[in-house]
Amino acid sequence: MQNWPIGVFASVDAGLGVHLDVAEELGVPTVQVHAPHQQTRTEETAQEFLGKCSDAGITITAVFGGFDGESYADIPTTVRTVGLVPEETRAARVKEMKEISDFARLLGCDTVALHIGFVPESSSDSYRDLLDVTRDLLDHVAGNGQRLHLETGQESADHLLQFIGDVERNNLFINFDPANMILYGSGEPIEALKKVGHLVRSVHCKDATWAAEGQRGKEWGAEVPLGEGDVGMETYLRTLKELGYDGPLTIEREIAHDRERQKADIGAAVRLLESLREKIG
Repeated sequence: MQNWPIGVFASVDAGLGVHLDVAEELGVPTVQVHAPHQQTRTEETAQEFLGKCSDAGITITAVFGGFDGESYADIPTTVRTVGLVPEETRAARVKEMKEISDFARLLGCDTVALHIGFVPESSSDSYRDLLDVTRDLLDHVAGNGQRLHLETGQESADHLLQFIGDVERNNLFINFDPANMILYGSGEPIEALKKVGHLVRSVHCKDATWAAEGQRGKEWGAEVPLGEGDVGMETYLRTLKELGYDGPLTIEREIAHDRERQKADIGAAVRLLESLREKIG
């Protein structure tokens, strides 16, 4: 497979990803997938999905976890509900991520990923407990021969690096999403990428515009079609090249409410990435 194979974020039967037939129609060779509902995380589901991928010449590069009760309605709601950070759901979600890791093993995939949530301040009891449960999850993931990727955006690059260092496990890495840094107002994406690049093992190609001055980190920025936002796609890819990243470029377009527009925007994103890949070499 060539360097920077293009991919899309897809789904088995749940989540915001496109259906696999869209990936097949676009002719992309890789997908990240959102883990299916609990009742369908079975050997039968895995084999059926693997068969479809094989027929389409598609490789699964990561399986993302997501949980019931998560909401991205606004930033305060995201803080309360997303990932492993909310204490009232933490134990159940760690258990579910272990099940998702087991399902990824059925798919022959060596990478699981998630939004861990807004990591609390390092002096808090919640932070110390989050370290413990993350270590426990990583040990399970390692038992499946896998690594865990944390998606960027919900904390600064420096805070994310501190957390990963404090976890002290060698199978914890980063899925870098430049648009999320803008959407959450957590930092300039290229600057952040340079800081965390040594830990980046997968990426999203997604674009966004900043929230109004004074509202960054309080209100959402806006996700927009690839190449139309504030990331700077050519600079992003050139920075990835400088860092030595040659893995999949996975397109994510989070407008599941408008499937036709989503498909059209992803098609345009494929063409943009192909042209940039050729230009940058």
